[in-house]
Amino acid sequence: MPGTNANLKVIPGWLSIVPPLIAILLALIFRQVILSLIIGIYAGAVFIYDFNFFTGFFRLIDHYIIEAVSDKSHAEIIIFTLLFGGVIGLISKSGGTKGIANTMSKFAHNRSSGMFATWLSGLIIFFDDYANTLVVGNLMRPLTDKLKISREKLSFIVDATSAPVASVVIVSSWIGYEVGLIQDGLIAIGSTANAYSVFIDTIPFRYYPIAMIIFVLLIAITRRDFGRMKLAEERAVNTGKLFEDGKNILIDEEMKEEVKTSSTNERWVNGVVPILVIIFGTIAGLIYTGVNSLHSQGIYNFGIRDIISSSDSYLSLLWSSFASAVVAAIMILSQRILSINETVEAWISGIKSMVLAIIILTLAWGIGAVTNEIRTADYIISLISDTINPRFLPVLVFIVCGLTSFATGTSWGTMAVMMPIVIPLTVHVSNLFGFNAADIQLMLNGTISSVLAGSVWGDHCSPISDTTILSSMASGCDHIDHVRTQLPYAIVVGLICMLLGDIVSAFGVSPYISILLITISIILVLYLFGKKN
Repeated sequence: MPGTNANLKVIPGWLSIVPPLIAILLALIFRQVILSLIIGIYAGAVFIYDFNFFTGFFRLIDHYIIEAVSDKSHAEIIIFTLLFGGVIGLISKSGGTKGIANTMSKFAHNRSSGMFATWLSGLIIFFDDYANTLVVGNLMRPLTDKLKISREKLSFIVDATSAPVASVVIVSSWIGYEVGLIQDGLIAIGSTANAYSVFIDTIPFRYYPIAMIIFVLLIAITRRDFGRMKLAEERAVNTGKLFEDGKNILIDEEMKEEVKTSSTNERWVNGVVPILVIIFGTIAGLIYTGVNSLHSQGIYNFGIRDIISSSDSYLSLLWSSFASAVVAAIMILSQRILSINETVEAWISGIKSMVLAIIILTLAWGIGAVTNEIRTADYIISLISDTINPRFLPVLVFIVCGLTSFATGTSWGTMAVMMPIVIPLTVHVSNLFGFNAADIQLMLNGTISSVLAGSVWGDHCSPISDTTILSSMASGCDHIDHVRTQLPYAIVVGLICMLLGDIVSAFGVSPYISILLITISIILVLYLFGKKN
């Protein structure tokens, strides 16, 4: 066009998959997700900036990293995540989490109620998977030992109610990370949809986390087990041996010290009140910002769906997490549990616990920007658009994310690499098949949830996952025994979820019907293959 001076850079299409592929392969080889993401971003920067290794090195920092943290919505997510970590630190030091677990243990009088109390504790301490594992494992162990529940079973319940629970609740240490990834994926396809609203929409499609929570409850109620877990439970019931002789039982003394508080400070209210402030504060914030937004557009006739879709979820989360930290600090000081200095130190300690998450999230935004610039999704679409029906994308994404997370031991790293690719891929392939808007949204809900759920599935199965290792340590279980007894359960539930969840719902069946079918199938499996102990 006359008067236009444009420099168009063209690179071979296959190079567009190299940055995320490098990130995945290096994570598989070295199991070091941060380094893998950095190298992946660097490779993309080199390709984008005329294959100049020096320019790519500097753009890695001054463009991709800086852009990731300087974006307003990204900054809000970072601050919320740090503030939420501070709340967790305050609740932990105040004895709130231990108070919750102690309250739950009062309802345990036999093996079934003991497993139920452990399961319920895992649900109530939903706000962070690490805090969940640490508290529930260490505090419920003496009770489950007394009730002759094997250490393998305890570590399984602890593991199954950590990441699966934290990943699906509307407020947790995972929420900022997950919503942040979804938002960038939506931006990549030019969507202005509210990322938090999309996150909520995908919850019914997170079949594996939901099914695993149901699975643990059914095991507690029926007291039925199969596979290696059945043998472990038979040993505990018949011989009183909570673990096999000669096993390597690791109990982290530092973790045990972490949950120690004065018995007078073990009050469930110190944990429940700050969390309620976050939950109801977020809801109030969503309503306030949503109504204001609609009024500013001259809209006065609306429903709750309109309010949520028009709300500012990041501001709501920021306000509620900050208010929660203030409330938690006031409660600590008013009860004289800690001094002012100790309270500040507890808050800072909680913030520090979220630094790794912030680093990974920032790098995830960076590699997302790279894959968007070099059109990774477009190239993948050109390869598979004629060979795959979009209806099968959710189950394929679930499998790929599961395998990647299993091999790397990190669900967050898997989400970081896959989400920027999956969202554009889903939309483009659905458009190629002539799907209408409703079907495209259904496919998006399915694939986004498959990234999140599949990553949790692989992480739950992986012997090198941090939560798997922590569950073994907090429960006082041999790590290999924990993996061997948990793996059959995770595989069975995962397969059921793929068949009756991801595939069935992709053809238009309600996710709630899928959850019902999954639950019925789990019951059948327990009664056909399980044995009561």
